[in-house]
Amino acid sequence: MNTTKTIILMVGLSVLLVFVGGALAGEQGMIMAFIFASVMNLVSYWFSDKIVLRMYRAREATEAEAPVLYGVTRDLAMRMNMPMPRVYIIPSDSPNAFATGRNPKHAAVAATEGILRLLTREELMGVMAHELGHVTNRDILIGTIAATIAAAISMLAHMAQWAMIFGGGRRDRNEGPGGAIAAIAMIILAPIAAALIQMAISRSREFQADATGAHVCGNPMALASALQKLQTASQRVPLEANPATAHMFIVNPLRRGGLVNLFSTHPPMEERIARLERMAHGPIQ
Repeated sequence: MNTTKTIILMVGLSVLLVFVGGALAGEQGMIMAFIFASVMNLVSYWFSDKIVLRMYRAREATEAEAPVLYGVTRDLAMRMNMPMPRVYIIPSDSPNAFATGRNPKHAAVAATEGILRLLTREELMGVMAHELGHVTNRDILIGTIAATIAAAISMLAHMAQWAMIFGGGRRDRNEGPGGAIAAIAMIILAPIAAALIQMAISRSREFQADATGAHVCGNPMALASALQKLQTASQRVPLEANPATAHMFIVNPLRRGGLVNLFSTHPPMEERIARLERMAHGPIQ
């Protein structure tokens, strides 16, 4: 179900790119924006692990330094038939975790000092299974493609905005007051629509990682318990996170409220826990 939803959303995002590109900048402008966005996001995709680990001052840990985290990750990697990921610890009291790396051969998992103190071994296993689920489900690749298309749409809107300011643009399609108003509306609304679809894709992948993690660790209620603890504790001790990387964490490190919920990269915690509870008693409907 989550995979189907992701495919539908990706198709919708692609259709939006074609429609907006044709209306605002034509085929040539759309191709230019897409190429530029692709180059930027390809660099991010290829070096995302190094960039984000350095951003949060994560240090690589040995088995002697973090025996529980290391052991849990190794056991899960064996169950999932993937190479042993590198293990990192983030120096923060806020409980959270994320995985990064463009594929299972280049994967890394990172956990904060706070999460290691808060969770039991079973709960930590559920969290790490969720994170490795992101890796095996190729969510970083999916997220990069979605970000590329969304960025291209935003670039097209900016190109059209500057073209209107300097008197250029596709006048043949925007003649008269009605055409100008429609163009302005598209310039404003298209990037918002792209961002909303991109966030919806991210939320869908969170549900899928929850399902994968619960299946691999064999204990959906352990992951549900961990999520409940993390939600409460992370709001009490927030992580100083960059909004651009908030989607990577198992729970949203940003404070909730207002429009933040609309553009949230994470589904409501209550719904995630409810799905895991249903999974504990049978497959998710």
